[in-house]
Amino acid sequence: MKSLPLPSLVHYELLLQLLERKTLAMSYEEPNLEKQVQQLIITLRKARAQQKQLEAICQQTHVPVEYHWSLNSVDASTNSSNDSSTDSAVNSNINSQ
Repeated sequence: MKSLPLPSLVHYELLLQLLERKTLAMSYEEPNLEKQVQQLIITLRKARAQQKQLEAICQQTHVPVEYHWSLNSVDASTNSSNDSSTDSAVNSNINSQ
């Protein structure tokens, strides 16, 4: 079986540090905004914990895991087959904003 591509855990850490050190500190004056930032922090912590659970399952079932730092590190064959679907997803996200 091919390696399961997963984001590097450092991505979660970077986002959490930014949100906890900078964003949360700037949102304290607006309680609704602060609450949303706190919810985002909680969500990221849950996502990180879920990824760790997924990694444990992969280890138990002998499925190799490959950590990625960006989409550019995905091999060319996977990238070329997903380019059109990724472009569509990006365009739909941009249009919905």
